[in-house]
Amino acid sequence: MARKLTAATALLLMALLLASLPTPLPAAEGPAQGEEKVDMVAMMAKAKAFTQPGEKHKLLERFLGVWDTEFKITVPGMNAPPEKGVATFSWLMPGRWLQSRGEGSFMGNPVKSFYILGYDNFKQSYVSMNVGTIDTAMLTAEGDLDPSGKALVSYGTLDEYLTGEHDKMVKTIWRFISPDEMLFEIYDLPIGEHNNQVIEMRYKRRPEAPAGGGQ
Repeated sequence: MARKLTAATALLLMALLLASLPTPLPAAEGPAQGEEKVDMVAMMAKAKAFTQPGEKHKLLERFLGVWDTEFKITVPGMNAPPEKGVATFSWLMPGRWLQSRGEGSFMGNPVKSFYILGYDNFKQSYVSMNVGTIDTAMLTAEGDLDPSGKALVSYGTLDEYLTGEHDKMVKTIWRFISPDEMLFEIYDLPIGEHNNQVIEMRYKRRPEAPAGGGQ
């Protein structure tokens, strides 16, 4: 009886020992039949086209600077006077992402905004994000230049909390009037094909301060 217990114990110990041995890694045995070795040099070269700033990013440079703004609601029937503000565009990540910090007013109340704009090589689109003190929403949009190169047209969604509508389609347009003047427009697409512009923001570049620290 004791001999049977000893044999059983030995078999158990052998099983535990085999289970504890490290499993050989497949890589050490070389690639399996039919598999190809990864060419990291070729992979990195391919990735470069999507990770490095290119021609499309040069558009971002035209935003840099300090701009006086004039905000206006363009909804038919609302004749509120334009409201003044200021926006400063600078690099968030040089050559890749812009940031804008704005201050102004909305219906007489002070507001602040933070805006990011860049070009995504993989999406092949300009992408943007905007948040502010006017509400708790983050607005995003994606688009590209029109054929003339004088307008950046993007599409996104927003929630209309006063009416309970979710994910309403909106169109935004940056119009490049001149090197020192831009228009930013927002269109509420569900309103209809015509007369659907709701917001207009005019930007006029401030002259650069003269050398020597003058105002």
